[in-house]
Amino acid sequence: MTIATDYPLLDRIHAPSDLRKLDVHQLPALSHELRNFVVESVSRTGGHLGSSLGTIELTIAIHYAYNTPRDKLVWDVGHQTYGHKILTGRRGQMPSMRKQGGLAGFPNRTESEYDTFGVGHSSTSISAALGMALAARLRAVNSRSAQSTDPAAAGQALPDSNQGAEKVVAVIGDGALTAGLAYEALNHAGGVKADMLVILNDNDMSISPNVGAMNKYLARMLSGKFVSGAREGSKRVLSHVPSMLELARRTEEHVKGMVVPSSLFEELGFNYFGPVDGHDVESLVAVLRNVRELKGPVFLHVVTRKGQGYEFAEQDPLALHAIGPFDTATGKAHKSSKSNQPTYTQVFGRWLCDMADQDERLVGITPAMREGSGMVAFEQQFPDRYFDVGIAEQHAVTLAAGLACGGMKPVVAIYSTFFQRSYDQLIHDVVIQNLPVVFAIDRAGLVGPDGPTHAGSFDFSFMRCLPNIVIMAPADENECRQMLYTAMQIDGPSSVRYPRGNGPGVDVEETMIALPIGKAQLRREGKRIALLAFGTMVDPVQQLAEEMDFTLVNMRFVKPLDTELLEQIALSHDLIITLEENAVAGGAGAGILEYLSQTGSTTAIRMIGLPDEFVDHGSREELLEYCKLDLDGLRQQITALVAAETLLREVG
Repeated sequence: MTIATDYPLLDRIHAPSDLRKLDVHQLPALSHELRNFVVESVSRTGGHLGSSLGTIELTIAIHYAYNTPRDKLVWDVGHQTYGHKILTGRRGQMPSMRKQGGLAGFPNRTESEYDTFGVGHSSTSISAALGMALAARLRAVNSRSAQSTDPAAAGQALPDSNQGAEKVVAVIGDGALTAGLAYEALNHAGGVKADMLVILNDNDMSISPNVGAMNKYLARMLSGKFVSGAREGSKRVLSHVPSMLELARRTEEHVKGMVVPSSLFEELGFNYFGPVDGHDVESLVAVLRNVRELKGPVFLHVVTRKGQGYEFAEQDPLALHAIGPFDTATGKAHKSSKSNQPTYTQVFGRWLCDMADQDERLVGITPAMREGSGMVAFEQQFPDRYFDVGIAEQHAVTLAAGLACGGMKPVVAIYSTFFQRSYDQLIHDVVIQNLPVVFAIDRAGLVGPDGPTHAGSFDFSFMRCLPNIVIMAPADENECRQMLYTAMQIDGPSSVRYPRGNGPGVDVEETMIALPIGKAQLRREGKRIALLAFGTMVDPVQQLAEEMDFTLVNMRFVKPLDTELLEQIALSHDLIITLEENAVAGGAGAGILEYLSQTGSTTAIRMIGLPDEFVDHGSREELLEYCKLDLDGLRQQITALVAAETLLREVG
């Protein structure tokens, strides 16, 4: 497939104000240029392709019909916003996409005034947009109050809510609409009659195919027969756009959503319009101009296709949802120099299938991350024991608790960053009841190009304070498999947290052996200084321990700690240095400090971990270097700590 690289219309656009100077009939040609530019740009940098291609026309139409940035546009998740970034003055920065010091892969308030709300997780857009709409309402009330008490303002016209007042638009995908947060916001918005537009970008995909009754409900709305008594308001709005009205009249799957009088969204207090064709940009502009003038909450259902306009992304939207640099002519990623060793995610996926063969009680749960969490093979081999709950992390954890109460052994495969969303359920539903739920926590620590919204920086800290739970961190691929097996033997909550990508390359043994709970592994005995490393930090400091003749311990367990070994090391060493790829505050090292301080130990303890900041995006290697957690950075930090401790001893 050949991608054109000339952009006569796009070259004229440096901001949405330039876009609005075009004739509406020029927008289809602009859509074609913008789509080609996104493909060409992502082919060089990698990134989120399919979702951004699916929203090209919608992005253009919103910026054309609305007065951004005065009108507020809030995106959900944000991986569909490459076109938005290009139209809002960042086209020249696209080569830096998701690179250290470059553009973020998601909307970022520090990057542009057009990015009204920072995102990365799903289902936040309606709540945030509602807050902005209510803020606009309150500012208008305050303005009226000020004018009514200011003699100088007497006689001046008050601002009309629909003439010049700022508008608020939220764009949310049907995948994100499976999360409860979205319905909480819809319920509130309808109740307070906020002036806002919610656009449902319905492409039947989030990352994995959508699941659940709500998705099936939306599908039924798109596939029912014509229902008499169509709502006059919807017909009136679409009557200004003949092609849309005709589409709704003659295409069965587009009718029912438009005309069902008591649809879900109307019951929530919204004026519902649609479905409309999300790739007919001229008609979209006309519809948006119409709904822009309506008061109260409005819901516009837009049907799009993920990967639209690039045949390879249309044919395989999963493969081209997020991709590295690729050949535009074939849609295939360039060959990578990555190791042939399995990633931690693959180690988990293979273990899950092997363990399910041995234990029929095992069930696997994922909140809409089947591919990312390595569960494709498990779903294929054990479909009745596989549960994809959609983007609903809270439900995933409480579902696991219920399954455990019913005698099952649930394994929740979840990214560290998304695990944060289910913290109350972890405490209230699993840990307090001491239920045997296994949490396989992927993408722990620094994740790289997706940036701080996706980093797994805090799971040690937020889990370690909880009673009952066992927390494990593998140093290599084989230890990951053995820890997962160990977790299955525990009659209570347990977790195994591992990073994105490859480990040190240790061969994975087929045999599974349970590790003794709370026992560390003494890797090397040295002199004076002890390095107590957790998970990913074990491998890089192995070399340093040998160079410097230090003791090295693979701690394995964050909770419970190997207190017997800790006391021995405290008695035989002058300085203990803990190392972890987690926030220092409340982390694994803090647990060691807390324990040894209670014993009355006077051995100096210093902690190395992630800095007290949200680390920006870049490659994982670049971020480890920035945090001084790569080999050279660890050498510098350890050398400095040892020198400082030696000086203190000499002075003291």
